[in-house]
Amino acid sequence: MVSSPFGFYNHYIVLCLKSRLFIGQKVGFSKQPQHRNGKKDKTMHLFIIRHAQSTNNQVAELVETNREATKAAAYDDYMAKREPEPPLTELGKAQARLLAEHLAGVEHAEAPHEHAQPQHRRGYGFTRILCSPMLRTLQTVQPISRALRLPPEVWIEIHEHGGCFHGNPRSANPVINFPGMTRQEILAMFPDYTLPAEITEQGWWSSGYEEITGCCERATKVAHTLHGWAEAQLDERIAIVSHGTFADALIKALFKQDFEAPIGYYHYNTAITRIDWTARGYLVLRYANRIQHLPPPMITK
Repeated sequence: MVSSPFGFYNHYIVLCLKSRLFIGQKVGFSKQPQHRNGKKDKTMHLFIIRHAQSTNNQVAELVETNREATKAAAYDDYMAKREPEPPLTELGKAQARLLAEHLAGVEHAEAPHEHAQPQHRRGYGFTRILCSPMLRTLQTVQPISRALRLPPEVWIEIHEHGGCFHGNPRSANPVINFPGMTRQEILAMFPDYTLPAEITEQGWWSSGYEEITGCCERATKVAHTLHGWAEAQLDERIAIVSHGTFADALIKALFKQDFEAPIGYYHYNTAITRIDWTARGYLVLRYANRIQHLPPPMITK
């Protein structure tokens, strides 16, 4: 059975898989780098960012501090106290502001190692920012968008495992579906965001509780889309602001790893992971779970 690696910590991983030997054969990458009109291939860089601390994250940390509770009891306690659409905490808002400053900064951590960016790009040089339709990611992206002067795009498929719901999926009581924010609600709070047509005045979620297998299937589809963008020779630096469990599943899907293997890619709130598609046919995990923009007292799970 596939399970979420809740509580698994993974700080720095160096993993390089040659696409034409492994991933390339499965997603249709060219076996040799293509050079068009004598020009070097363009490459794509993906930055996976977890949202800032939400009220549910805060509840989870408080529940975890109860050393006397069993894991089952702690889970039940958390499910009873969680919200279907949690906002950021005040600490989370501060984390998001520091993240935005870091991503827009001239002297960010990647600056010495990157080629000069076009003048219209700032900081990390993102060309696109995509986020899930959940409130905590919408709020996390807002200061980033302002700092980079780049309007966010909402991508439903990168929402968190489980979806929006009330109740405890492990109990005998039925789980109650929560539709998520409506189109009008999102645009009232975030008028500059680009929304897909699937977000309507009835919300965007109607599936109750999504099992972890459904999350993994969704991550596989997102990975396929990202591979397709890279195959199209897009010279992009794409930021995806998503969630802990989905980020873990997406990285596994990108590298064709077994979802049932005892491997996990943990992200603290606002942590950054970078994955590159290179012109030579490699898929490279450059770094994972970077949080140097946060002082130690502000690091949360």
